[in-house]
Amino acid sequence: MKKILTVMKKEFARFFLDRRMVIMTLLPAILIYVIYSFMGVAMKSMFSADEDYTPLAYAVNLPDSVNKLLQYVNIDIRQITTNDVADAKERISKKEADVCMIFPPDFDAQVAVYDAQTSGIPAPNIEIYYNSTVPNSASAYGMVCSLLDAYEASLSNKFDVNRDVEAADQATSEDVSASFISSLLPLLMMIFLFSGCVGLAPESIAGEKERGTLATLLVTPLGRSELAAGKILSLAALAFLSGLITAAATILSMPKLMSGADEMIDAGIYGATEYALLAVVILSTILLLVALISIISAFAKTVKEASTSVMPLMILVMVVGVTGMLGGGAQTNTAYYLIPLYSSVQSMSGVFSLDYSAVNIAVSALSSLVYAIAGGFALTKMFNSEKIMFSR
Repeated sequence: MKKILTVMKKEFARFFLDRRMVIMTLLPAILIYVIYSFMGVAMKSMFSADEDYTPLAYAVNLPDSVNKLLQYVNIDIRQITTNDVADAKERISKKEADVCMIFPPDFDAQVAVYDAQTSGIPAPNIEIYYNSTVPNSASAYGMVCSLLDAYEASLSNKFDVNRDVEAADQATSEDVSASFISSLLPLLMMIFLFSGCVGLAPESIAGEKERGTLATLLVTPLGRSELAAGKILSLAALAFLSGLITAAATILSMPKLMSGADEMIDAGIYGATEYALLAVVILSTILLLVALISIISAFAKTVKEASTSVMPLMILVMVVGVTGMLGGGAQTNTAYYLIPLYSSVQSMSGVFSLDYSAVNIAVSALSSLVYAIAGGFALTKMFNSEKIMFSR
């Protein structure tokens, strides 16, 4: 154990005294924070309505009571007949209008006589149509619904809004934000994690082969299994450090990313549980990536060759990351969480979409850990191979 600790101390000294390696480890975390912050700004322009915009709303059978309420908001109200509803909906879909409200005939009279306890029939219903993909339309819909909700509360629930109307899109802020985040962020996360790992393993193994220091260590009384164990444990510790930094950057940047979309994105949808699960996935994925890159680096003769050799793995990581953007969310079958790297993407998608299974995430983390340990044993075998270790 003393010899293993000596190797680990040497690796730590090499890492922390090399400013380039420290920067390469910190760079993914910095990029995550900066890019997610910029994405928050972009999302604000995507999901927020224009401040000086006056929405155009059509109304069928607009009652005097509601018309008076609408005078207090900045909305251009135009009254139409039932025959014009189809044209109004088409204009909304073409982004030429924002809202179409359809009131029942004699709405005020129906509300006045309606009694939820004795009527035995549904309350008068208001249908509201809008375009959820257009921020201005969604904002106008929100203003109208807020006014009607307040009016309904003052009347003790004497009418409904969009009861059993499928055409009225009522996606919640959690649905919108979780859908956007779960589809894109796993890919970015995998790319950043891979970038951090590439800065560790090739320099530690292929770099020492290139400089000849690894061959010197192999002919010393230091056992090769001890050398391999020292390398693996030190890289694992540095990988954990990199993973912790990346996880911290992700946690700190998520509020910036999500708060950029105001009403459409709610920064509070993720809690401590989601952040903890995300950290577990990040750390286990880091260990697996380090093990894979270390094995590839052991075959290389130089750092440049090692960096070139890991390119197929980088492409694989990106392809696997893209799978998080396909399908209808995270896989529910536990068997998928035994697949290396793919399980990490599915776990991230599940956490970001708030549709995850703690059991599946645990299986993913444990399987990644098992694969990383197997990679460590494979690296030990490679250290015992004269052909691999002394090829220059």
